[in-house]
Amino acid sequence: MIGFVVAFILIAAVGLLYVKWWPYYNKSITAINTHSIGTSILGDLSSITPSWQAAIDYAIVYFQSVWKAAVLGILLGSLVQVLIPTQWLLKVLGKTTFGSTAIAGIASVPGMMCTCCAAPLAVGLRKKNVSVGSALAFWIGNPMLNPATLIFMTFVLSWKFTVMRLLFGIILTFGVSYLANRFVKDTKPIDINKLVTEIEPEGSFLSRWLKSLGTMLLYIVPAYILSVLLLGAGHVWLFPHLGESTANSLIAIIIFAITGMLFVIPTAAEIPIIQTFLSLGLGGGPAAALLITLPAISLPSLLIVYKSFPKKVLLFVSASVVILGIISGLIGKIIF
Repeated sequence: MIGFVVAFILIAAVGLLYVKWWPYYNKSITAINTHSIGTSILGDLSSITPSWQAAIDYAIVYFQSVWKAAVLGILLGSLVQVLIPTQWLLKVLGKTTFGSTAIAGIASVPGMMCTCCAAPLAVGLRKKNVSVGSALAFWIGNPMLNPATLIFMTFVLSWKFTVMRLLFGIILTFGVSYLANRFVKDTKPIDINKLVTEIEPEGSFLSRWLKSLGTMLLYIVPAYILSVLLLGAGHVWLFPHLGESTANSLIAIIIFAITGMLFVIPTAAEIPIIQTFLSLGLGGGPAAALLITLPAISLPSLLIVYKSFPKKVLLFVSASVVILGIISGLIGKIIF
């Protein structure tokens, strides 16, 4: 069993080094020197009309940015089900206590994945009967507590945006995730002391892994692609042009908070999006709302984890993201 755990850690470390850690190190240097990490993935909204061509164009740009991380997320999400002993996972992350939630949130920090790429891992953890709070903390903590994004943000936007993102990221990752446990009924506490022996899994490692991988691909990939296309088709409507009188209004904050919760972006893409919107006259309030809601969750990531969490939990998380986004927007309206 120890060998399986070591193998999982090595695969995760090598994958993250190639997909996340090394590219982000280079991007950090770019952010420090140029105060930019690239152009907005939304492009020029003024020259785009809602259409399937817009959907395809956005999907191509989006998947070019995330496909490596998405493959890694699905791979790790399947491997966590067959390499990590259930007894160990339940002992560490199986409780509904704040401690289990905190451990999962802290463990998410090195992942640095966007919400969609972290979602398969959350699915894998839930299949191992990890508590709702722990799985949510790992899922939400990946995008919200991403240290690379915080570094980019400091040099591209400002330290004020970084502090706000970190504070609200902590609230979402640890607070909202922990409270989500309360929406799970008829869940008895796991008595770890009674778990003396591990239940022997059926079949060989290869057959169990292929079954896990096949199930993930079947349920994740179609919904993922279709929802990205849908959002790409209508992203002009989701990010409306606002006049000077409404660019920093409460209604603008609410609209962008809801839009940010639904829309899907690669890791750290919220930074050039916000940078572009600010240059076009968007107020600090709506920008601060996007700062929290764009990376936290999205419609595609919600569809990916839909069968792994109770509906009430996902509604609670979605509402919490929007509400915290509005609160962030109201604060941003004052300080930015």
